[in-house]
Amino acid sequence: MFTLAQARYLVATLRPRIDELISIRADLAELRADLSGGGLSPLGGMPELKALEARLHGILDEFNEHDIQVKGFAPVLLDFAGEREGRQVLWCWLEGDDEVRWYHRVECGFPGRRPV
Repeated sequence: MFTLAQARYLVATLRPRIDELISIRADLAELRADLSGGGLSPLGGMPELKALEARLHGILDEFNEHDIQVKGFAPVLLDFAGEREGRQVLWCWLEGDDEVRWYHRVECGFPGRRPV
């Protein structure tokens, strides 16, 4: 269980890894598009694609090791189990947010997001 302050701290601490994930995601999209038609890519070929996929999965695994729930990576959506007013909630960070500013009850999911 995370407090709101802990979730915010973790996002700030992992920000370089989040930014790396976003960069890898973009490179993967371009490389896949280039290679899908049998074309060439300035980003490389199949070995580079596999290496990028491994790096992406490594970052996702790292987040899971911190008990962060990765709900999406395009856009990046991270949830942190917590409690608010006696209810279990998920503190919610979405790519583009500068810090954790949302939460939702566990049973409501993303549509139930509310500002902190």
